[in-house]
Order: sequence, then structure tokens, then C-alpha cells
Amino acid sequence: MRSVYIMGSLRNPKVCEIGQAFRDAGWDAFDDWMAAGPEADDMWQRYERARGRNVKEALAGYAAQNCFAYDKRHVDRCGMGLLVLPAGKSGHLELGYILGQGKPGYILLDGEPERFDVMYNFATAIFTSLDDALNRMAFDAKTKEGSNR
Repeated sequence: MRSVYIMGSLRNPKVCEIGQAFRDAGWDAFDDWMAAGPEADDMWQRYERARGRNVKEALAGYAAQNCFAYDKRHVDRCGMGLLVLPAGKSGHLELGYILGQGKPGYILLDGEPERFDVMYNFATAIFTSLDDALNRMAFDAKTKEGSNR
């Protein structure tokens, strides 16, 4: 079965809609990290600060390590990734990790960007529509291509 790790922001409800569109098209689409809710990162940071921990200590804590291992396990098992914009640092790091593994990594823009970014050339492909993403990614999964451009 074709599998895709969908990356994005916890605050972007379109991530779930896009994940469902992939599932409706027969994909194993992983977006379960969204279940933590839009304020999960903020709550974790508040909790760690209340404990007197800095960012390095917080990242080494059980909660962060468990969450990281959960996400990484699914990034590793999926055959490709789709970064849904807008997204923050985590999504972009996950995309870089996927590409670094030699897997196809795609970006779905949320319209024409206000600012262009030349580093998006690292992506296997960039899309402005979900239909284009579904079609190209299905083709790449079928042909096992997914090479840049």
C-alpha cells in the first residue's frame, strides 16, 4: 500500500482534510500527530518551564522523547512525505529528514507564496493543488521514481 507521512502545523485544520483525501484515494496517510491538538506544543513548553527546565532539558525529557520516537517511527515507515503549508520548523525538519533518506518529499503550497524560497528546490515537487499532488504522488509511488523534478 502506498504510504505518505503528512507534515504541517498543529494549527492547520487542512492537514486532516488532506490526509482524508489521501485515505479516500487508497493511501495509508499518516496524520495522527494532529490528535494532540492545536495547542500541544504550547502546553508542553508551559509544563516544562513550570518545572524549571530549559529547552535542552525539555527535549531530553520523557514526554519529548516519546513524542519524537512516535513521529519518527512513522516518518521512517512511510514511503514518502508531503509538507502542507503553512508549516513551521518541525515540518520543514521532517521534510529534510525524509529527503535525506532518499525518499520523495513534496510540498503543497496554500496558494501563491508571499515570499519565494529557493530551498524548496530540494523538494521532489511543489504543488498548488491537492489534485495535482495526489496525481503526481500516485504516479511516483507506482513507478517508484520520485526523483527530483
